[in-house]
Parts: sequence; structure tokens; C-alpha cells
Amino acid sequence: MSRAASMDDVAENVEWRISDGLTGYPLALAAMRERVAAIRAGTARELVWLVEHPPLYSAGTSAARADLRLPDRFPTYDAGRGGQWTYHGPGQRTGYVMLDLTRAHGAMRPHDVRSYVHGLEEWLIRALDRFNVRGERRAGRVGIWVADRAAGTEAKIGAIGVRVTRWVSWHGVALNVAPDLSHFAGIVPCGIREHGVTSLHALGIPVTMAEADGALMAAWAEVFGA
Repeated sequence: MSRAASMDDVAENVEWRISDGLTGYPLALAAMRERVAAIRAGTARELVWLVEHPPLYSAGTSAARADLRLPDRFPTYDAGRGGQWTYHGPGQRTGYVMLDLTRAHGAMRPHDVRSYVHGLEEWLIRALDRFNVRGERRAGRVGIWVADRAAGTEAKIGAIGVRVTRWVSWHGVALNVAPDLSHFAGIVPCGIREHGVTSLHALGIPVTMAEADGALMAAWAEVFGA
């Protein structure tokens, strides 16, 4: 079941939807394709759709088969988005973002995919900041990272993978709130072997999914405008 989100900080021209329970990945792909076509046709509003999936691995267009370490552990899907292998599962908030990129959104320039991806990164960074977590970009690595400078280590807390069809975006971001981090062992996440993954709960921040959603909604207008 899906429900509309309601919050003063959310941009009025974008519909927000939060799905309860676990959303099947094929259903999500079909729903996104339908909505993207409707946005392109001018018959539907832009949409940010927040879901959780059952455990699965999805392959982006650059995914190497060798990076699927445990092919029989969970179902696998060809996502059709950019990027490599990604895990989705309970405790991870996946945000599917369907925007008309022919127009500006906040500081995001029209017809500029790099600017859009930068905006998605900034969105996650600002949402994490609400929990006093410093999310960071890394040159040459997609996603959002958390560094432990005392230990000299870092781990990925947010993934980004997008697709743009006739200047309408789909797919989006995944924020690790409280997933089972052992599930990531079945893949090489995003093709990066030398660094691990983390979550808000693993960092000692026991936020609820509703609190994570609130942070995402509050950060949205700061990045993409009202």
C-alpha cells in the first residue's frame, strides 16, 4: 500500500509517495516506466517514491558478472540504470526520483545529467547531516561515504544509480538506515572492493525509517527547490 507524504518542506510541484511493506522489484520497474511515460506526456506530476524492497541484487549497465559473488543467495535483476551491482533489502530506504530534467530544479540546471546526479548526492548529504553524520563525495566513486579518520577507514552509506529517458529521470538513491550489512557480501557493491558499507544503525544512530524519511523530505527543498 502506498500513501502520500505530507510535509511543509516538501516541494509542492512534486508528488511524494511512501510505500508500506516491501515492494517487489519488477513491480517498481513497471511502475516507474509507466510514470516516466506519463510525465513525458504531461499527464502526471513529477514523483519521489520511497520504498523498501525484499532482499535482491540489481545489475546496472556496467555490472560485471564476476562481481556477483553469490548468485544463488537472492534474486537478481537487470535494472537498466547506470552503475554496477547494488543490494536492496529491508532496512534500506530506496528513493525513486522521477523528474522532468528539461527544466531547472533549485540549483540543478536543465538538460544536465551531471548537475542532477550532483543534486542527488547533495540531497543525501543534507539528509545525513540532520543526524550529525558527515556524508562525503569521493572523486571517481559514485555514492556517499562516511569516513572514520581516526581509524583511517571509510564506508559507503548511500548509493546512487540513475537512468534518463527522453529527459525524464528514474531510479535514484538508496540510503542504508538499518539493513543487514552481511547481505552486501554477495556482490562487489558498485565494483569497489577496497571499501565496505555501513548504515546509520551501524554508526550507532538508531533512527527509524520514518525519521529517515523526514530527513529526506526536509532536505529536498534545500537542494531541488520548491
